[in-house]
Amino acid sequence: MTIIDSMLSFNEKFVEGKEYEPLQTSKFPDKKIVILTCMDTRLVELLPRALNLKNGDAKIIKNAGAMVTDPYDSIMRSIIVALYALKADEVAVIGHYGCGMTGLTSDDIFSQAESRGADTSRLQEAAYAGVDLDKWMHGFTDVEENVRNSAGIIRNHPLLPADTPVHGLAISPETGELTVIEKAAASS
Repeated sequence: MTIIDSMLSFNEKFVEGKEYEPLQTSKFPDKKIVILTCMDTRLVELLPRALNLKNGDAKIIKNAGAMVTDPYDSIMRSIIVALYALKADEVAVIGHYGCGMTGLTSDDIFSQAESRGADTSRLQEAAYAGVDLDKWMHGFTDVEENVRNSAGIIRNHPLLPADTPVHGLAISPETGELTVIEKAAASS
């Protein structure tokens, strides 16, 4: 049985047993916050528990490294949608120490892709189309600086609602302890 087959089998029983009922909520975040964080597996349960978040409390967006790399990428689009269409009022970027994006280079990924049989010769098409492949697949050297950069892109976006607090934090993936990197002042 494949992993997806076992998930589908579990899901069938989950729905039949109505185990979803205690988790039902609306599409609007009760705590009116949108959080950008990393996709690291250690944060799946740890981050919500460390922040006292329950199902329905927050819009949580995840990607590799909790990175906003372009003010018009899909991460920024999701943040803008959460703020305007889904009634969030505040933004937090939460990176974590020991992130896999720390020190990652495009060469690391591209060489691994080749070793697993990917046709990297087609990447020349992307480069020809103007994609900066090194920037696209590059990580960062310092998690706190990455959080500052991502929070800065959000804070300076022309579509960010006026007076939207944008915070930057880092979490320990071992203990859940938060380090405040940037905390927006309370609005009056």
